[in-house]
Amino acid sequence: MLKSQFSKQNRQLTTGDPMKIGIAGIGKMGAAIGTRLLAQGYDLTVWNRSAPKAQGLRDAGAKWAQSPQALTAAVDVVLTLLTDEAALNEVYAGPNGLLAELTAMDGTSNASDLAPSDKRKIFIDMSTVQPAKAQDMAAQIAALGAVFLECPVGGSVGPAKEGKLLGFVGGDALDLDKVLPLLQTLCKRVEHVGPHGAGATMKLAVNLPLMVYWQTLSEALSLVEPLGLDPQRVIDILSDSSGGPNMLKVRGTMIAQTLRQKKSDQVTVNVATMRKDLRTMVAQGHRTHRELPLTSLALEKFNQAAQSGLDDKDCTELPVWWLNQGGVGH
Repeated sequence: MLKSQFSKQNRQLTTGDPMKIGIAGIGKMGAAIGTRLLAQGYDLTVWNRSAPKAQGLRDAGAKWAQSPQALTAAVDVVLTLLTDEAALNEVYAGPNGLLAELTAMDGTSNASDLAPSDKRKIFIDMSTVQPAKAQDMAAQIAALGAVFLECPVGGSVGPAKEGKLLGFVGGDALDLDKVLPLLQTLCKRVEHVGPHGAGATMKLAVNLPLMVYWQTLSEALSLVEPLGLDPQRVIDILSDSSGGPNMLKVRGTMIAQTLRQKKSDQVTVNVATMRKDLRTMVAQGHRTHRELPLTSLALEKFNQAAQSGLDDKDCTELPVWWLNQGGVGH
């Protein structure tokens, strides 16, 4: 485990200049990570397709970039937290995209000839995508004389605000050294798991048991529902058992509340995001000739939940749906 140390030195590039950080993609996680960076004294600039979503960070001291291209121009390191590969393509390679600034700098010569290694722009993608996508992005960005690392993270909004995420880095170890203090600010544990694509692979492996567990939890609740026990009591019992994952301990109260109310008052992780991750896992299994039968079945059930209107709902509503519709009569 790598310990975080928050100091002025940790917020500098190897040149000794203050490190300027940019974030493209201010969803829930982007906002939480931005909040953490501002709290730790980083110079932060942000961009988001929908400007109002970034207002909270701007009010807290972040600067605003008018476009992804302008974001690249303004900072040393760009963090991207985007929904899917289509969004990555648009934000990186679209008109006025992040890479447009590198193309403009490049001109007719190789951008790597224009900037010494310690001055190159660094892009860190923290999205959950196919490993092959990270490999493609690395090659594309290297050709423009910049640095690319992938660092998808484990954890949600709460850990992000507290700097307690798990980071899975794929890329060159020397490039990681340049931004390790930054990643340590965000993560309680930073793991360099291999070359480009390895980080995405590890993130999918970490998420897989959690995704499948939501279905097994729903089925377990269906067995004890006839007992008429209070939901909080049931969740406490399951959490205290050998089969209770950390997620149940962290989200248990929220799950119990959702079971009582038959709905969630907030959305931390929606079903659409879970389905996207499950599709990515199944696709990677096919690509590597690995069978993922339980993952495929979980995806099938979550697709049914989405068809019932749960796609934009919080994941804690999945057990409610299973008790009321999904598991009835099956």
